[in-house]
Amino acid sequence: MPDEAIERMVRGFRTFKDKNYWGDVSPFETLVREGQKPKVLLIACSDSRVDPAITLGLAPGDVFVIRNVANIIPPYEMDSAQHGASAALEYAITTLKVEHVVVMGHAHCGGIRALVDQPKRMCANSDSFLERWMSLAKPAYESVINEYPDADNAELAHQCEKESVLSSLNNLKTFPWVEQRLKEGSIKLHGWYFNLVNGNLCVYSEADKRFKSV
Repeated sequence: MPDEAIERMVRGFRTFKDKNYWGDVSPFETLVREGQKPKVLLIACSDSRVDPAITLGLAPGDVFVIRNVANIIPPYEMDSAQHGASAALEYAITTLKVEHVVVMGHAHCGGIRALVDQPKRMCANSDSFLERWMSLAKPAYESVINEYPDADNAELAHQCEKESVLSSLNNLKTFPWVEQRLKEGSIKLHGWYFNLVNGNLCVYSEADKRFKSV
């Protein structure tokens, strides 16, 4: 029996192909011939509800995207470990030479909620890939706990989702090629927060030290 979830994806592909591959030249042929030249690197969450291409109305070639649990960028480390997010970041900065980096967090993030609900389990020496990964967001969690000591977990998670965006922005600055581009004035960093319930998009204002609706 066909799996409806897979069949739906196949139907979606056929619609995509009919829309983009007709006539003598497809837009993808141009992208292949001229290469990708995105101006923006977007770091977003893997959450299936917040696909940035859909949310932001993007077309192929518009942005280079890194997606992972909780849209985290770890601090710079030069060791023998595998660093998928850092490798993608390096490619975007040094090869594609993007001019903007956007870290986009979102409301009701499962990774952040797991951190808030069970912070002691999120540690760098855990046997769980997920717990080790989410330990990277612990500084954001600890900052929020100090600022909102009486908040319940739902409010802590909401605040931590935003604080984690700022933490990733700070971590970006630890990478030497990001630091160099910032000194040159050839790149800008942006912190965004999307509320998928009410549809609001907020942008972090460095001047006001808060997220503001656009």
